[in-house]
Amino acid sequence: MELGFLKPLFARPGPWASVYIETTRATEDAQRIQALRERAVASQLIDAGADAYTVRAVVNRLAGEPVSGAPPGRALFAAGAEVVLDVPLAKAPAAVEATWSVLPHIAPLAGLRGDEPSCLVAYVDRTGAELELRDAHRRETVGHARGREWQGRGHRSVPADRHEWHYRNKVENAWNETADIIAAELVRLWPESGADLVVLTGDARERRAVLGRLPERMRAVTVEAEAGARTPGAARDALDGEIARLCEAFAGERLERALERFRIGRGRPGEHRTSTVDTGPGEAAEGVPAVVDAVRTHQVATLLLGADGSDAAREVWIGPGVDEVALQRGQAQAMGVDKPVRARADDALLRSAAAAGSEVLVVPAGMPGPAGGLGAVLRWTG
Repeated sequence: MELGFLKPLFARPGPWASVYIETTRATEDAQRIQALRERAVASQLIDAGADAYTVRAVVNRLAGEPVSGAPPGRALFAAGAEVVLDVPLAKAPAAVEATWSVLPHIAPLAGLRGDEPSCLVAYVDRTGAELELRDAHRRETVGHARGREWQGRGHRSVPADRHEWHYRNKVENAWNETADIIAAELVRLWPESGADLVVLTGDARERRAVLGRLPERMRAVTVEAEAGARTPGAARDALDGEIARLCEAFAGERLERALERFRIGRGRPGEHRTSTVDTGPGEAAEGVPAVVDAVRTHQVATLLLGADGSDAAREVWIGPGVDEVALQRGQAQAMGVDKPVRARADDALLRSAAAAGSEVLVVPAGMPGPAGGLGAVLRWTG
């Protein structure tokens, strides 16, 4: 899960109201059910000690849910009488959950928002490409690449004479220049887009030419889709289905790679394995003490959260700084935190991971992962 969208939550102090609620309206009495859910949210927040102004802000936002087009669920985060973030969920929460805590309770997002990678999609033909950024929650055009225009483009017959051969050679050169232009635009957009995956679709010859012009690091995350066309709206259902399959395969392979690196580098549960010899990218941290130590030193490349782990709700001590996390109050004070407060380990670690730009992956229930449900693959060892 990419965490950049959470940064507004860490730019202001709490306490925070965090709400997870189902918002589907598939039944005839959906409006009545929605009203009951809203009352449940208000009741839980009041019981937890939330102020009346923040409760009202949350309920007013929920009341504005559209009748049609609602996602399966929503997560709302509010503080100081203002809803700061309203996140659509790919999955409906099992039940209404509303909490009031010093940190926003962001941990459930990892399993509910969906782990579909974001894609930079290029709809390619011999005149250029339309570029689109999409993920599970949005789809927007982000650029265009225009190639050179040649009359008679697409002429594929055997040249009748030298003049015809010269003309056809110019057309071939124009196709190659178009591939150069598309590849250059993709290389320019890819870092700023934050896309995990690049998808080339449309003309088979031209997309292969574009693929061959991408740098090796980018080719490693680029795939071809057969179902698309230059116009993004064409054959939409077939392309959406193919991209969904490509994303699912990519996400599965990404998790398997991370778990393999974790298994290679893991030590005993709860122990931070370090070495004076660089043993490669497999070094790992497992358990709350080791992962807390790793996030404080910005070592976490990938934070692993087990769906059925027992360590998630374990309490740690935190300060206002995103790296101020400790196992004991005295440790936090030794770090310079004047008034440490308790917080859930998963929320505190996710706050640190978001600030550091770390990747977060959820290990499904039943799949071998870190003991206790919290682990990390490290950027380096020390």
